[in-house]
Formats: sequence, C-alpha cells, structure tokens
Amino acid sequence: MCKSALCLLCVSLLLGPSLSCYQCFVEVQDSLRLCWGHILTEHNVRNVDYCFRKLDRIFNNHERVIEAGRVGKGYDKQLKELLDGEILPMVEEFDKKLNNDTVYEERLQTAADNFIAAASKLPRVSGCLPPCGFQSAGAVYNCITCQYDSCELPLDCPVKEVKAMENSRSQMWCVVPFHLPGNIEVIWRFAEEVKTQQVDQFKEVTAGLDTLYSIPSTSLQHVGTYQCEIYSGQRSIVRLYFYLTGGRLLPAPGGPSHSLTPSPLLLTACLTALLLLLFLSMGALYWSVLPEQTSHAEQEEEDLGL
Repeated sequence: MCKSALCLLCVSLLLGPSLSCYQCFVEVQDSLRLCWGHILTEHNVRNVDYCFRKLDRIFNNHERVIEAGRVGKGYDKQLKELLDGEILPMVEEFDKKLNNDTVYEERLQTAADNFIAAASKLPRVSGCLPPCGFQSAGAVYNCITCQYDSCELPLDCPVKEVKAMENSRSQMWCVVPFHLPGNIEVIWRFAEEVKTQQVDQFKEVTAGLDTLYSIPSTSLQHVGTYQCEIYSGQRSIVRLYFYLTGGRLLPAPGGPSHSLTPSPLLLTACLTALLLLLFLSMGALYWSVLPEQTSHAEQEEEDLGL
C-alpha cells in the first residue's frame, strides 16, 4: 500500500505542470530506482520527493535541455539513446543504495550537461517555408509535449495570377519550395470564369502524377481558377491556385469580346472621309476642266466673227 502511494506521488511529481526530455524518454520505474536512496544531508533522512524535485529543476526547467532537444524529424530516437546513456548507468549504480543529496546534485548536473553537449550536435531543421503547405520535414521535436511540432501553416496557398494571350500556350506548374514525400498524387481542378478558393466551386480535371497543367491554345473558355492539390496517401499536403485571366487579346470573364470587325463609329468616320475625298476630287476635276471649256468657247466666237 505504501509502495503504491509512493509510486503515485513520484509519478505526479514527474508529470507535473511541464514535461521535458527526461520525462519523454526515461521510464518512471527507472526514476524510482534512481531516487530510492536519496539522503538529505542536513537531516540525514531518506527523501525521494526531494530527488524528484531535483530532477525537475535540472532537466524539466532547464531551457538549454529543452533547446538541445529541438532536433529534426526522426532524431528523437537518438535523444532517447543519449539520455539513457547518462541516466541508466546511474540507476544501476544507485539502486537500493544510499547517497547524499550532494552526490545526486553533482551527478545529475553532469548528466544534463553531457546530454546538452551531445544533443546539440544532432541535425537541426531549416525550419518551415511559408506561406503554405503541410511540411513534415520542417517539424522539430518538442520535449515539452514529447512530440513533433508541425509548421502550422495553412493548406491553401495564395492565388497566383496568370496572364494569357488568345490562341497562345498557357502553363501552370504545381511545385512547392519544400520537400515532398515520394508517393504523391496530383489532382487538378477548375472553377470556370471566377477567381476563388472555395473548394466546392471546383470540378476535377485530371488526377495522376503530372505537376504541369498545359493548355495548348488558350481561349475564353479557359478563363477561371485552377486548383492543384498534392496528396500523400490520404493526406492533403498543399493546395495551389492559379487564376488564368485575359491579356491584351484574351477578354476577361464577363467582359466584351475583342473582334476584328470595326466599331460603327469607326465605320461612319471612314465613310465620311471617303465621301469628302470623293467630293473634293470631283471639285478639283471640275475646276481643272472649266478653263479649257471656256477657251474653246471663246475660240468658236472669234471664228464666227470672221
């Protein structure tokens, strides 16, 4: 009964308000064996509670220990090996043996310093690459929660605008700056005429491994938003958006269609200019012929007078 109560007390002390690398990797039973013979030198009494408080101070509330444990994905196993290498030999040495608190203080502090030095040499991660996507490779181990912290970035990337010319080739690449798993699937979807990120407005176009979506000859019917979603197994990794909009020759959705037929105003102006040119030409011709006709008339009058 007393032993069970002691175990419960020790567990509650170990799993107090905060965790650290020690609690993540060292078993409670090993901690009980380690602290069994802890003697308070001042009073010369065995006190397991003070031993656990010492562990909490040296490991749990030690910022350098927590920072040393922030390793890249998959290196938590090495953290456990390093800590076990420091703690387990002490467990075997101290088990069922009495030792003064000064001995515990010195040995545990040395173990913490050794762990910090070794763990700090393990690979770090470059961090998360904004602005979007689930980036498992960018996660870091957190000794406070005993698990990896994700990047906590949104799944949806901002919409990228793509200008297109009529009858020209349009290309959209579904690429991201962070590492992707090997077993990916790429699904392309299209929302006609609108600029949107509302998932329910898209219809699936293709599914497979193609990260390139190409339109050989762009026309008005291709205007709208294209969504590229990358999956790994059943998990969505990232969603990219491309808004294909009109350039100089391709009209925007809902806008007027550009045509080779001139506008009525231009036709009226051209017709007016042509008529004016015709009248001027006829006037010039009339005035050029009039002197010659007058000269002939005068010559005829002179001949009749003779």
